[in-house]
Amino acid sequence: MEQNETNPQLEQQTAPASTEHATANTPEIMPSLEEMLKEAERKAQEHYDAWMYAKAEGENIRRRAADDVAKAQKFAVERFSGDMLAVKDSLEAGLAVTTANVESFKSGMELTLKQLSGVFEKFSIKEINPLGEKLDPHKHQAIGMVDSEQPANTVVSVMQKGYTLNDRVLRPALVMVAKGKE
Repeated sequence: MEQNETNPQLEQQTAPASTEHATANTPEIMPSLEEMLKEAERKAQEHYDAWMYAKAEGENIRRRAADDVAKAQKFAVERFSGDMLAVKDSLEAGLAVTTANVESFKSGMELTLKQLSGVFEKFSIKEINPLGEKLDPHKHQAIGMVDSEQPANTVVSVMQKGYTLNDRVLRPALVMVAKGKE
């Protein structure tokens, strides 16, 4: 056999041994378990920190929202109150007049009522005056029934007007309704 010729079986037997030897001498390609654990701990800490930040931010948002709601409730009627002060001033001015007669009081009251109605309109407060309408238990409160020629449950008199604020009932109208014909 010539020296240049090699035995294939011999190559196969020596190849794995040389590969193992080469791996032992070269730097590791796979990270060790210790390095993998450190990396996992680092990532876990990053996720924990991000979670804590998100939790704290959520608490801050909740607290700010609660503060905003509290302020909104506290100052919700500020504009309304400011406009109502003008009505109060008009009433006080009318009472301060010493040489007034019935006609001047009446005209002063009419002007003050007009001013008050303007404030109500500005803030979407509307009257409920259901005379002649069918009883609506959401807007009217029947306090009695009377004999009438009108159909049953028709409002025949309004004892006290009701009011709505943006279509929400502030106070139902107190009404008398028809018994109807028997």
